[in-house]
Amino acid sequence: MTKENRAKLFLVISMTVFGTIGIFRRYIPLPSGLLAFARGALGMLCLLIFIYASGKKLSLKSIRSALPVLCISGGLIGFNWILLFESYRFTTVATATLCYYMAPVFVVLVSPFFFEEKLTLKKLLCVAAALLGMVFVSGVLGTGFSGTGELVGVALGLGAAILYATVVVLNKKTVGVPAFDKTVIQLGSAAVVVLPYTLLAEDISSVTVTPIAVLMLLLVGVLHTGISYALYFGSMDHLKAQTVAIFSYIDPVVAIILSAVLLKERMGLLGAVGAVLILGSTLVSELDFKIKK
Repeated sequence: MTKENRAKLFLVISMTVFGTIGIFRRYIPLPSGLLAFARGALGMLCLLIFIYASGKKLSLKSIRSALPVLCISGGLIGFNWILLFESYRFTTVATATLCYYMAPVFVVLVSPFFFEEKLTLKKLLCVAAALLGMVFVSGVLGTGFSGTGELVGVALGLGAAILYATVVVLNKKTVGVPAFDKTVIQLGSAAVVVLPYTLLAEDISSVTVTPIAVLMLLLVGVLHTGISYALYFGSMDHLKAQTVAIFSYIDPVVAIILSAVLLKERMGLLGAVGAVLILGSTLVSELDFKIKK
């Protein structure tokens, strides 16, 4: 298996795991800010334990050379989580998700300027198809926008999308730092950024947890954050930004399918069409169609 194909496999795995976090969220009765802080802290701790248990050490030299960019991108991840969770307060999950997944579109559109990647007509059509699919999946066509609060939620979701796209761009610029080392610094920075928000904006004194909630929290911190982020950021070193952007749509599709199968939430005909559009555009964007003479 080539490095590129292995990177694509890791990217698909990480996106699939990210798509299951909504199911786990149902069993974690914690405020969003506290959950975000726990994700960053547990994810960082998980990776540190894995690195030293495997007999390796953090590459301090490579980290030092990229430390400013890693800290900035990690902080942006924390702010990204905050904006996304706040978006859920003002609008529906469907609308917030739709706005958030404008991020791959932003990455594709700026890739010619930052990475000198050619923006082909096929890529543009695939992005358009994936975005149309997200519109169908989200159900926004049936609900529309209602009131000022809805517009605030949209603005917060788009803000989270911009931060997410910025993180993708910055990670493409930090070549040479091992994936696990990179993720340790970023998750730690994210936890540091989220902590003040959690202490100031949320009433953590009234929080109560159950054993199942603790187990789910550990899974979210270790699997959904530590391991998945390492796979996600590590795959970027061998893939084009446009490829990463298109594959990111696997996350919401998995979330929608699991919610329909496990939580019995109705998808509907438009949702099914949207899932086909998103997965189809992901496949088509990676196929190299050549006409033989």
